[in-house]
Amino acid sequence: MIEARFHDSIDSIPADAWDALRPDDNPFVSHAFLSLLERSGCIRHDWGWRAHHLGLYENDALIAAAPLYLKGNSHGEFVFDWSWASAWERAGGDYYPKLLNAVPYSPVPGPRLLAGRGSHAPTRQALLARAMKGLAGQLDLSSVHANFLRDDELAAFDGDWLGRSDVQFHWHNRGYEDFAGFLAALSHKKRKNIRQERAHVAGSGLSIEMRSGSNLAPDEWRRVHALYEATFDAKGNHAALTRAFFTALGGSLGDAVQIALARMGGDTVAMALFLQSHDALYGRYWGASVDVPGLHFELCYYQGIEHAIRQGLQRFEPGAQGEHKLARGFLPVRTHSRHYLVNESFRDAVRQALTHEAEAIDDYASELLQHSPYAHVPPGIS
Repeated sequence: MIEARFHDSIDSIPADAWDALRPDDNPFVSHAFLSLLERSGCIRHDWGWRAHHLGLYENDALIAAAPLYLKGNSHGEFVFDWSWASAWERAGGDYYPKLLNAVPYSPVPGPRLLAGRGSHAPTRQALLARAMKGLAGQLDLSSVHANFLRDDELAAFDGDWLGRSDVQFHWHNRGYEDFAGFLAALSHKKRKNIRQERAHVAGSGLSIEMRSGSNLAPDEWRRVHALYEATFDAKGNHAALTRAFFTALGGSLGDAVQIALARMGGDTVAMALFLQSHDALYGRYWGASVDVPGLHFELCYYQGIEHAIRQGLQRFEPGAQGEHKLARGFLPVRTHSRHYLVNESFRDAVRQALTHEAEAIDDYASELLQHSPYAHVPPGIS
C-alpha cells in the first residue's frame, strides 16, 4: 500500500531519504537548499509561501517526493498566471490559495517529481502528480501548478493538466578549450562586441575573481547580500532572500556555490552568485554599487562561461528571460510547466488561450534562432 503524506517542513523528512530520490545533483531540489530557504525566513506565510511537501510512502519508506507549497499569491514563481487569477476572481471564485510544485524564487529547469533513477520512476512520478490533483479537491483549491519541469517528467501528467512552455537562454559547451575558443565560434561582429565589453571592465581598475562560496568569510557574505538587496530595492522589487540565507549558503552547499566578485581596492563593489552541479552552472543573482560599462555582462555571463569551460561543465543557465543574452552566446531553449485547474469550464477556457500562446512562443523561438550569434548554429539547439 502506497500512502501520500504532506509535510509542513522539509526538515520533517530525513535529508538522506529525500536526496536519495533526486535523479541528478541539481542543487535547487537538494534537501539542504530547500531547508535553508525555510530556516532562514525566506518561506513565510505573509509572503505567500507555506511549505506542504509531498511524500509517497510504502511501508513507511519514502519512495517518491515533491517540493510543494500552498501559495497565497503568484510572486516568486516566474511562470505568470496573474491573468488567470484575475479572470477567476472576476467570475466570483477564489484563486488563492493554490498548490505549487516548484522551487521558490528559482526559475531553473530541473527535477520536480523525485522518484529515483530506476525503471519504477515514471510510475511513481505519475502517482505524485495524481496525489497533487487529489489534494486540490480535498482542500477545495482552485489549481495546481508544476513549474520548470524536466522533459522526462512531462509524461507523468494526464490530459487534465494544461501544458505551457516558454523560452530561456542557455549556453552549451561545444568542447571549447578556453574563452578564446568560444569567441572563435561566434560571428565576427558578436566576437568584437564581447571583446570591447570585456576591455571596458579590464580598464576600469576593478579586480575580478571567482570564489567558492565555502571560502567566503561571514563579513564577505554580508556584503554580498547587501549588494543583492540594494539592487532589488533600486528596481522597486522585493528582495526575498534574507541575510541569514546568504550567510549560511556556503556552509550548507559548499563548493556548489560559486561567486564572481569585483573589487576596487579592498572593497567588494559587485558580485554575481551561481550554483553548480556536476555538469551545469546556474546564474542566480547580481548586485553592484558602482556603474561600470559592461560589468554586469562580465560578472553574470563571461565569468560564468570561463568557469564552465575550466570546470568542463556542459551548460550554463544564466537565469530567466533576457534577449540580450542571445548576442553573448546563449541560445533559446524551451522550458515546460503543467497546470491543473479544478473547474472544468475554466480549464477549457484557459486551454484555448494557451493554444494561441503556444503558437506565439513557437514563432518567437524560431525568430530568435534567425539571429544566432554563432557563425554556424550549433546542432541540437531548438
